[in-house]
Amino acid sequence: MKKVLFPAIMVTVIAIFAVSGICSAAATISSSEYKAGDMVSIEGMIPPGQELYIAVAQQKEFATQDTDGAHEVKRFKKDMKKANFSADTKIPPMYYMITNNPDAFGMEGKKKFGGPSVLLGKGGGIYNTTMYYLKKKFAEVDPAAQAMLGPIQTEEQWNFLRYANESSYGINTIVKEGNKVGKVTIFSRTVITDYATSGKYWDKGTSIKLDKATGKFTATFKSYRHTAPDTGFDVYVNGEKSGSYSIAGNGFWLSKAYRYMNPIWITLGAILVGTYFSMIGAAGGMLMAAFQVLVVKTAGPVGINAANVLKPSNMALTLFSPLGSFYRYAVVERRVAWPVGLSFGLGIFIGSIWLGKYVSAVLPLKAYKEWLAVLVVIMGIQTLRELSPKMMEKRKNIKAMVKKFNDAVAKAKSEGSSVEMGKIEPVKSSLVDYRFKFWGEEFKINPLLFAILGLAIGVVSRSFGIGGGFLLVPAMTTLGALPMYVAVPISLIGTSFSSIGSFIGYMMTGYYPDLWLMISIIIGGFVGGMLGSRAQKLFSEKTLKVVLAITLFFLFFRFFKIEIWI
Repeated sequence: MKKVLFPAIMVTVIAIFAVSGICSAAATISSSEYKAGDMVSIEGMIPPGQELYIAVAQQKEFATQDTDGAHEVKRFKKDMKKANFSADTKIPPMYYMITNNPDAFGMEGKKKFGGPSVLLGKGGGIYNTTMYYLKKKFAEVDPAAQAMLGPIQTEEQWNFLRYANESSYGINTIVKEGNKVGKVTIFSRTVITDYATSGKYWDKGTSIKLDKATGKFTATFKSYRHTAPDTGFDVYVNGEKSGSYSIAGNGFWLSKAYRYMNPIWITLGAILVGTYFSMIGAAGGMLMAAFQVLVVKTAGPVGINAANVLKPSNMALTLFSPLGSFYRYAVVERRVAWPVGLSFGLGIFIGSIWLGKYVSAVLPLKAYKEWLAVLVVIMGIQTLRELSPKMMEKRKNIKAMVKKFNDAVAKAKSEGSSVEMGKIEPVKSSLVDYRFKFWGEEFKINPLLFAILGLAIGVVSRSFGIGGGFLLVPAMTTLGALPMYVAVPISLIGTSFSSIGSFIGYMMTGYYPDLWLMISIIIGGFVGGMLGSRAQKLFSEKTLKVVLAITLFFLFFRFFKIEIWI
């Protein structure tokens, strides 16, 4: 009798376990190694009737105490209090929950972005998008689903996970993988499901096939294209660790930029930006920043904010592009107003290396950008106003100079020769009164005034990791009433000083550029500088001012995150 009862009891127990979902899940990962960007496939069995929960977690975890970035340490101290996690709370920087039941962990919601927050208020914006929000409290996650999260086991870890994947600072400092809508990072993918069923942009590349009757499943998802080489991941299926895999490199790895990219493409981009920069003496740093953000997607290593790698890398262009064109401007063509350039440069150097770190620490960067946007659009409007007949009539010396230059260009074209740019001829030099002749017309400027103005521009340069030329040139053409052909060489002196000061400042606080990114930018910037100095003489004063104005308006939209191409 006992021999008959024992097998029957065992069968009954196994059946109960299977129905209640206590049976173990079994899974197989299609490979032990993938290249970054490859599709990862996981298949196996779970107890019939259960929902599928696959947690894919980076093996090397991160806590805020792990960073040695001076600015990051200060920021994390403030954010930890608001988000309710501690300095030793660890989470996987890259973490994905692949499930057919995403509602267990969060829900979709609306998000506004873009435009001036100083006017629209906190949480405001001119665009609407949909994003996936994790539940605000760990207790709100169903207890059965909580047990499926793998290494995420506590409330503090859940809070840290939310912070890292849903705040802009967390994404740009910890996660490095943000979903982008209209070129704006909204959040990072964490909970993902079958794209064919959901149709949501954050689920692209994810497929889930689950037969609830048998428990058989196949799940695939696209690994992140810029996952660092030799990154290991653990896979948990319905709460149980089922295996692991690693990601191998897929291209040329920029270790600090944290991206795969061939340096040749960066060099070509730097040549284009450097040429443009050297022609108008402005916006090189900001355009190089846009190139890094939109094309290179400079991210920085885990624990270091992307901006603190992007900014010192930018300095390579704003320093070496001017050097590429400066020899021609200063030695060959001799059209550099040295007293103005040196006083300007000294003020900028002091502002960038000394005052900049204090001002940027007091004034929030977001508000700073927005007020700066107002300033650049005013300068853009003023630059266009200077082209009006009424304004040109008031500035007769520039009008006369432009006429002489245009006549010379026309003559050179008819003869098939190149135009002579003209040289700076000093008339009087003093700390507050510098006068010179250019193309036979006399100009007067106050070097001391521009040294003081340089202090303010130096602060801007240090804060944003740019040369400040987009403020330098309009300041000289508007306040100093100088022609573009004189303003551009002076601005290149200023950007060189600001770049040196800012770069030293970053080095002193422990922030270093990506080596290969910097080398590529240096080569491209230098070549672009030489090309730009030659190309400038092909354009009239009016054309150069229109280009400058367009650039300023572009920066206005860029600062306010207004996507004019949508």
